[in-house]
Amino acid sequence: MQVASRVKARRLEMNLTQEGIALRAGMKLPTYRRFERTGEISFRGLLQIGFALNALQDFALLFAQRQYQTLDEVLAEQQPKRKRGSKK
Repeated sequence: MQVASRVKARRLEMNLTQEGIALRAGMKLPTYRRFERTGEISFRGLLQIGFALNALQDFALLFAQRQYQTLDEVLAEQQPKRKRGSKK
């Protein structure tokens, strides 16, 4: 629900109505309203809203490359990567 409340805050900062943001995002108004109320939306829908709010650059931070602080962290990262998980 945190994402939905942040989106709502950004929408209000931009002085947009729910209808306005839904229109800009290319989605139906009930879909957007449900997102603000429940926080549930498809990833594609969230990207559409991000585009409408001029916030697509924020998605790049989700999987940003790690910044290392020490040489030990760099060396640990060079260990062989797992190909599969073993836990269910």
